[in-house]
Amino acid sequence: MNINNLHTVYFLGVGGIGMSAIARYFNSLGCKVVGYDKTKTVLTEQLESEGISIHYDEDINQIPENIKEEGALVIFTPAIPSNNKEFQYLKEQGVKLYKRSEVLGLISQNYFTIAIAGTHGKTTTSSIIAHILNECGVNCVAFFGGISLNFNSNLLLNKDATVMVVEADEFDRSFLTLNPDIALITSVDADHLDIYGDKNEMKNAYSEFVEKIKQGGKLITKQECIDELSIRSDIKVSSYSVDALADTSAKNIEIKEGNYVVDVDSNTELIYEVKIGLPGIHNVENAIGAFAIADKLGIDKQQIKAALESYKGVQRRFETHIKTKDIVYIDDYAHHPSELEMCIQSARELYPDKKITGIFQPHLYSRTRDFVDEFAKTLSLLDELILLDIYPARELPIEGVNSKLIEGKVTISNKSVVAKTDLLTVLADKNIEVLLTMGAGDIDVFVQPIKGQLLEIVL
Repeated sequence: MNINNLHTVYFLGVGGIGMSAIARYFNSLGCKVVGYDKTKTVLTEQLESEGISIHYDEDINQIPENIKEEGALVIFTPAIPSNNKEFQYLKEQGVKLYKRSEVLGLISQNYFTIAIAGTHGKTTTSSIIAHILNECGVNCVAFFGGISLNFNSNLLLNKDATVMVVEADEFDRSFLTLNPDIALITSVDADHLDIYGDKNEMKNAYSEFVEKIKQGGKLITKQECIDELSIRSDIKVSSYSVDALADTSAKNIEIKEGNYVVDVDSNTELIYEVKIGLPGIHNVENAIGAFAIADKLGIDKQQIKAALESYKGVQRRFETHIKTKDIVYIDDYAHHPSELEMCIQSARELYPDKKITGIFQPHLYSRTRDFVDEFAKTLSLLDELILLDIYPARELPIEGVNSKLIEGKVTISNKSVVAKTDLLTVLADKNIEVLLTMGAGDIDVFVQPIKGQLLEIVL
């Protein structure tokens, strides 16, 4: 596939956060972009307003007639079921279908590529790096797994871009399609065990990803990851940390007005009072990793500091919707036990004297089964817990695996499992001081209704 000579691109599952970024990219190049998705959303409506044609019924007549021609490309998401009529038709017609990850790999061949991998923090770290580069005059293109609040998009475009920033997703070994010049790995915590089977197999995949780094390329990660990975001798390795000795590290961490202020030790120079534009110690860590990459690219350290201070964050990454003296409401994409712990602990650090209530929607039956004890331990850090039913995503139910399974192991007494249809009614009777909504499913549809309901109390 020659990615540079396309005229038509068709998407099966165009409304996904990763798929839509690629759709926007090809649309910007002047390609005819058409897509199918099951559900109309705010994001698909935005795509349509940008000139992308989208339909919501399985209809082979909506597939572009020239889809078999040279210069036409079909991209699909694994979330598309195999019995989808359009999927089946394209297969029967002998049309080659490309995964999103394969296409990102093809696109990256045109750029100096910075790839961000890891179980947690990929989207935030990627968007921080892209923001720094953009603020410091480095023309880049960037694909995000969320909506950057600085760019109000999941795609950053710059004319004559020479650098690409991309998330390297470990799901389904997707990151093995990339050959980055610089790779950053945030963590290798176990996840996606439905794909890998066990943590060792997942670590092997991360070592394969490291093997994909170009000859003489750079790897930036934490020391605990270095200890677990197989790394070629020609790769230049450096470390970063928020709480330990490393090549790039945070010193003298303070919280001022709800944000962290740190000194950054770059191993050659100490940069004083760097303001991280987001609360949460995990975001400090992400920012230190981004600082390390920008430093490796030769960007002036004071410019990096200034860029970090103007970083706004990503939708659903510890995103504060209400912040008054009486009520705080924060929404977060956290769906892995480690991410939940970071979210809850960050709220606890910022609001140590307030009651913290969490609403959590588990994501995937298999993840719930594999990490039920870890979920229960982490959610027990809350003062009160409301569990929603498991969001199945691509999976069928697993017998005996449900939210009650987590609830039974949670050690706090104020806990319940609530149907989505009853959530707002139940919430209305709660004494809310700090509220967290957490999960990667469709819990986000409640953000605005919850915000509206809480604001009525405040006002």
